[in-house]
Amino acid sequence: MKLRPATVRIAAGQGFWGDWLEAPYRQVTGGPVDYLMMDYLAEVTMSILQKQKARDPSLGYAKDFIAQMERILPIVVERRVNVTANAGGVNPRGCAQAVAETARRLRLGGQLRIGVVTGDDLLPRLDGLLAHGHELRNLDTGRPLSDVRARVVSANAYLGAGPVVEALRGGADIVVTGRVTDTGLTLAPLIHAFGWRPDAWDLLAAGTVAGHTIECGAQCSGGNCLVDWERIPDLANVGYPIVDADPDGTFEITKHPGTGGRISVAGVTEQLVYEMGNPAEYITPDCIADFTTIRLEQVARDRVRVSGVRGRPATDKLKVSIGYFYGYKAVGTLVYAWPEAYKKAQAADRILRQRLADLGLKFESVLTEFVGADATHGPLARGARGARGAQGGSAPLDQLPEVQLRVGVRSPDKAAVERFTREIAPLILNGPPSVTGFAGGRPKPEEIVAYWPALLDKGMVEPCVEVVEV
Repeated sequence: MKLRPATVRIAAGQGFWGDWLEAPYRQVTGGPVDYLMMDYLAEVTMSILQKQKARDPSLGYAKDFIAQMERILPIVVERRVNVTANAGGVNPRGCAQAVAETARRLRLGGQLRIGVVTGDDLLPRLDGLLAHGHELRNLDTGRPLSDVRARVVSANAYLGAGPVVEALRGGADIVVTGRVTDTGLTLAPLIHAFGWRPDAWDLLAAGTVAGHTIECGAQCSGGNCLVDWERIPDLANVGYPIVDADPDGTFEITKHPGTGGRISVAGVTEQLVYEMGNPAEYITPDCIADFTTIRLEQVARDRVRVSGVRGRPATDKLKVSIGYFYGYKAVGTLVYAWPEAYKKAQAADRILRQRLADLGLKFESVLTEFVGADATHGPLARGARGARGAQGGSAPLDQLPEVQLRVGVRSPDKAAVERFTREIAPLILNGPPSVTGFAGGRPKPEEIVAYWPALLDKGMVEPCVEVVEV
């Protein structure tokens, strides 16, 4: 009979597609870890990957993951570190095949198994689901998906930890998934290692909280931290977070010794409330976690203990993330220099809008931001800056050294958006003076993929798990 481990160490290696490339290598070489969790997927990412796969059926996954595996595979094989990653996107099998080819090239054949989790991609099944009465109504508006069905480009159900656990139990050293929840990538190793029952709601909730704490990488270890941010040490060498978990559901957040950043109650708290709705009902496919029961304690330098988490049974629904074509957009920018930079930018905006109106162009939305004056906080910034300027603080708006005019348009008509892109550049010479930069050149129209959240009965989604030996 296999003995259960006393503790499990799960290291966060990526918090999104595009995260720091050094993080996974540093996590598996900086000290002992049992698992490396790598989270790549956001809502918009699925539609991007679906478009890639439409152009080339061999693609549709996060290609960065393959380069990362090439660098760390010899290490994870030698040290027996398991990897869980949702880098498979809309093509988990293709991603797993690329990892296998990399392993063979590194002469690691016969030394590891790869688990593949599929079943989340609902795009081929949408018409059948709609025909059988599953309306997939928008959670925000209540509209049925049939209203935009012809424009849908991706549809993925959020799977939970279950299929990842199945892959680990099947002997997988690396588990590649599609749209598995961010938290499930951490919860699954805990369920597998400690043998938690599927109805141990408090334990599952604790594992969910652990996953949520580290799913965004260094955002809980000093990155993007508001509290005392100027004194956070050595962010250039920031250490990514690690979960030290016990079988009873308590765990500690830490990082490798000698790394930068900081693990603190304040920083962990900031991450816990990230993307938070009702804190008493953090709903996942695995359970409902009550974040109001969480207790945090600074037990040592760069070590925060998490305890007291309570959970409740999961719902009978899965969330479905749907992307659909919405139209076109373009964003153009011009930088105006002192004196009267803000007034010049305002004048340029008025001129541009007048020219667009004279051409009879119709836009669903035209948005103007004056970066450096009010782009982040809008009218609040203008009022605060004026008050501070009057008291001798930061400069009032009429004394700003430079302001970037940023104008964006949105329309179902690509031709209208294309014409906008040709109207902003002439302002350099036929508008207000002192343009010092035309950032990025003439803008180009881009397709808009809008987000459609919905719910679907769990019984309508059947995850598939395969474990193959390399």
